Amino acid sequence: MRLHVPVTLRWGDLDAYQHVNNVEMFRLLEDARITVLWRHDDAEIDEAWPTAVLDTGPTAPSHTLVARQEIEYLRPLAFTRTPVRVELWIGRIGGASLEVCYEVHDGASRFERTGPTSGGAAYAKASTTIVVVDAATGSPRRLSAEERAAWEPFVEEPLSFRRR
Repeated sequence: MRLHVPVTLRWGDLDAYQHVNNVEMFRLLEDARITVLWRHDDAEIDEAWPTAVLDTGPTAPSHTLVARQEIEYLRPLAFTRTPVRVELWIGRIGGASLEVCYEVHDGASRFERTGPTSGGAAYAKASTTIVVVDAATGSPRRLSAEERAAWEPFVEEPLSFRRR
């Protein structure tokens, strides 16, 4: 089971070749990750994401730090007004860390938040290892039972990348 997250492109995301810049692709993935992992008090959100269990903001008891990222660009992504679909799943749950996996696909005006892969050719695939740390000490902290329970339904095989 994957989370299907709509992410809107910005005109400024494009590079001189008129496709999404490699650095901006990481922003798209970050937007999707924040949407599905962090709690939101936004009145515009219709329903809470089942995986949004981390508190946010400077006063939150925990923070998430990116420990590692890898991306493989598969084809250029040109500007579109339709949000792209970032399919997100958990490749591994560790003691204090998560491997978050993504594929970026064409979007649609409306699609289900969860489900199997949409198939089709992806624009990029990526993974991010995040570590959950205690905000007061900056030290990694164990994932809670609530966090594990929210994320376990979305565990799939981690991505494999081409090697040189």
